[in-house]
Amino acid sequence: MCLGVFGQSKVRKVVARRGDGVQTLLRRYGLISSQQQQKFKELNKAALAPGGGLVAGRSYLLPPAVSAASRLKATNPTSHGQSTTPLLTANLFGPSYSPVPIRDRALRGAVYYLSAGHGGPDPGAIGQYGSYKLAEDEYAYDVTVRLARVLMEHGATVYVMVQDPNDGIRDANVLPMDYDEVTYPRQKIPLSQLGRLRQRIAQVNKLHAHHKGAYQRLLALHVDSRSAGQNIDVFFYHHANSQTGLRLAKNIHKVFTDRYKRAQPNRPYSGNVSVRSSLYEVRTSHAPAVFMELGNIRNQKDQRRFVVPDNRQALANWICEGLIADYTRR
Repeated sequence: MCLGVFGQSKVRKVVARRGDGVQTLLRRYGLISSQQQQKFKELNKAALAPGGGLVAGRSYLLPPAVSAASRLKATNPTSHGQSTTPLLTANLFGPSYSPVPIRDRALRGAVYYLSAGHGGPDPGAIGQYGSYKLAEDEYAYDVTVRLARVLMEHGATVYVMVQDPNDGIRDANVLPMDYDEVTYPRQKIPLSQLGRLRQRIAQVNKLHAHHKGAYQRLLALHVDSRSAGQNIDVFFYHHANSQTGLRLAKNIHKVFTDRYKRAQPNRPYSGNVSVRSSLYEVRTSHAPAVFMELGNIRNQKDQRRFVVPDNRQALANWICEGLIADYTRR
């Protein structure tokens, strides 16, 4: 349990980066409680964007951090009616990002299957970043586990279909390539592309039957590979016969469109929603599915969307916003 009490430390002023949301900014400075979020909004009411978002380059006041005494008290709660925030333990996210604070129950009852592209013997698309090679599966995976964590913060049930036993959420720019990922729950990933997809979707469909009657959705996250000169936005694909998949894709797409207008008002957002019924995960999942291409790993501009950890977190946060919108409007 984490006690929601503010210490008396000095108020700090920080500058919002491009793509920052309130949660992203606060988490960067170790401020994770719902009370700290509320305090931040009170302190910066006049500086927030019309929709309550942040403006890149603008300065904001941070609420005080929780004092050491309060943290100690939180591990030994008293019966004096102190407000507490429950935490979940999720070792998959690594020591820096576990446990997970439960901020609200906005997604209570929702079940998500998150499928990061490739993994195991297949690193996916490869991009050149200076003297380093960037592997699609590493960056798709990092966005995926960040998304899993933020979904859990809102009370969702989340299954990460491709898992790395030791990577966790990483804040490095260059993510080293490895081949030790497994398919949920602990299955070795086959070399065959069709074998990999069949393996993970078989698990999704088995879990889908277990959660029969619940709101269930599959998100497949990939990074595209095109000519190095082609800068692309995030694209969303759904099955032609799935109206729920179409609605889900549109809800996420709307968040991305709105966020880009705030972050880059002079640059039109060209990402769109379209039909790709031939995609295996979209075609065979019993849960309505959306397949996402997060950018071109060979393009230098798109690479900044992946190599900057705050940008990976922003992608996760924006997808989560779209998922919350879809769930609340169901």
